[in-house]
Amino acid sequence: MGLTAIDLGLRGATSGVFLLIILVTLQRRATNQYALLGMAMSAGGIFYAITSAPFFPKSSWWWTMPLLSSLPAIVWLWARVAFDDDFVLRRWHGAVCGGIVAFGFTISLAWTRWPAFSKAGGKVLSLVAVVLALAAAVQTVKTWRVDLVERRRRLRLAIFAINIMFIALVAGASLAEHPVAIPGGSDSLPAAIGLFVAAMLAGVGVFGTQAAVAVNDATAAIASGDTSRQTGVTDRAITEGITVDPLLLRRLDHLMKVERIYRQEGLAIGMLAARLDVPEYRLRQAINEGLGYRNFNAFLNRYRIDDARVALSDMAQREVPVLTIAMDAGFQSIGPFNRAFKAETGMTPSEFRREALTSQAPPEIGQPRREIG
Repeated sequence: MGLTAIDLGLRGATSGVFLLIILVTLQRRATNQYALLGMAMSAGGIFYAITSAPFFPKSSWWWTMPLLSSLPAIVWLWARVAFDDDFVLRRWHGAVCGGIVAFGFTISLAWTRWPAFSKAGGKVLSLVAVVLALAAAVQTVKTWRVDLVERRRRLRLAIFAINIMFIALVAGASLAEHPVAIPGGSDSLPAAIGLFVAAMLAGVGVFGTQAAVAVNDATAAIASGDTSRQTGVTDRAITEGITVDPLLLRRLDHLMKVERIYRQEGLAIGMLAARLDVPEYRLRQAINEGLGYRNFNAFLNRYRIDDARVALSDMAQREVPVLTIAMDAGFQSIGPFNRAFKAETGMTPSEFRREALTSQAPPEIGQPRREIG
């Protein structure tokens, strides 16, 4: 009974932390997709903590298990949002979650009449959970190197690892025997401990001091030699706890604007740090806290898009293919270039070029001139 009391106490504390996260998020009136998915994950954590606790009524398994089966999909979507700043939720993402829940209810309700079907369906559901967990893990590895937010790199990865552990636990139990892990089973106390650790890590992420971000034109202020602007940037840095070397920002600005190093194929943050002869973490901090970028690719793309805009607006380059301009600017393929360009300008490269060149074209002969006044 002593271990059971500890188990229940940890689950109660976990539910309280997750509930507080939801309330704080609502109080902040955060409506972005990361906040919404964070609340969904917190609600899922509360639901799992309660329904998998000892003494939870077995009569409720038929409706709790299908809802628990949707947690891997929520974790997958959260990982996409947390590790990919360009990710946007679509309607089909909600359809995937709804489909998993519907399938879970189907196999749960069919258990008494068609046990063989339900058992096979449970294994399919577990396989889906494993696939989603692997997809989320791939997303973590894929975007790890370009993430500039040091706090996010450490904290979210820890939370994510614990969530993956729970998915593996549920999926492993399902593949072995049951559609989902049996609530209140022999692994109840380890699960309670893991839940509590996950809740505390999530709480640190939400309630901890937010990393300060400097003004986006810090580099321009430092490189321009404008003393008044440099003073403003310095005051902002001191106030918000930013400790970025102004000389490093000036050297970085020279590399990007004068030497145009962003055009180098396969440029990575480690290569740029080596070129500047500084540790990678210092360069990551300078770009994040000094310039306000959260992603290294977004930092590079800003310069590349500006480069491409100049080329697309140049009448002398009107016959140069868009792909050539994209490659010259540093992009390795046309797809990422088109997406980044439209996100920045609201137009495709071809539309931008057409509009820019049309505005430069001289009026046709015989066309009446517009009177002023």
